[in-house]
Amino acid sequence: MMIEKHISALLYRYQCVIIPGFGAFLAETKSAQLNTDTHTFYPPEKSISFNANLKNNDGLLANHIALQEKISYEDALGKIKYDVSHWFDELQNNKSITIKDLGHININSEGSLVFTPDTPVNYLTDAFGLSSFTSPAVKREEYKAVAEAIEEKAPIVFTAERKRDYSFLKYAAMFAVIATVGVGGFKIYHDQKVENETLIVQQAVQEKVQQQIQQATFFIGGDMPTVALPVKEEVTIKPYQVVAGAYRSEENAHTAVVQLKEKGYENAVTIEQNKYGLYPVIYNSYTTHEEAKQALRQIRYNENYDAWLLIK
Repeated sequence: MMIEKHISALLYRYQCVIIPGFGAFLAETKSAQLNTDTHTFYPPEKSISFNANLKNNDGLLANHIALQEKISYEDALGKIKYDVSHWFDELQNNKSITIKDLGHININSEGSLVFTPDTPVNYLTDAFGLSSFTSPAVKREEYKAVAEAIEEKAPIVFTAERKRDYSFLKYAAMFAVIATVGVGGFKIYHDQKVENETLIVQQAVQEKVQQQIQQATFFIGGDMPTVALPVKEEVTIKPYQVVAGAYRSEENAHTAVVQLKEKGYENAVTIEQNKYGLYPVIYNSYTTHEEAKQALRQIRYNENYDAWLLIK
């Protein structure tokens, strides 16, 4: 089974999709851009990146595969593990793996995974149907200079003519002003009505999405121990932090903290939610980089090889 299509499907709705035991694909929204050299406009999009440190299973991908393939959660985890094992075999043979509609991954000389994005699709649903286009430059100043040169050269000839009555023009001007005000007022009313209706629809969509997120987040194989969420204490978090893992559910993060404290890590704590919607859990925080690196080496050797260092 190829899991690329399931990863792509989730990136349309979520900012972070974790492949257990491998890494996470992250989607960051970029605003519309203009290339002034080529006069090309690019629509807003989701920029795809990869983080090899986020590999703890949050249940999102396995739950999605189980629902789509109509299989059990455990079977979905097994299929993910099979594909991940195949990817690592390819990488160990110095081959590059290609993940459709996402990009390419290979191993560099230091043994780290390197991701090269190649996303022909735009995962930002708000920009659906939009594409880049090139517009010729508007040369207002050049046209203005030409018009001024023509005016300087053209002779002005005054000819005698009979004085005409243009009083009707002022009535026409008044009518035009009234018509313009009327049209403008109707446009403002119409725009306000459309904006209100759009806001109502967006709120309904957001509520539906939040319901789906809750379903995907808390449907995890196996029962998690119930933990009462403690009142947050005032804890001074130092700049160098050794991270045990990152969790989509705050309750799961607090469960992990309790487990770490039971193992003797008294300073374990959950830090603030990051921009990908995850709650990192740290063993401890340190003042200096050297202290943090020494602690990380010991934790990787004795406890958790996947632990990593976060610097803020």
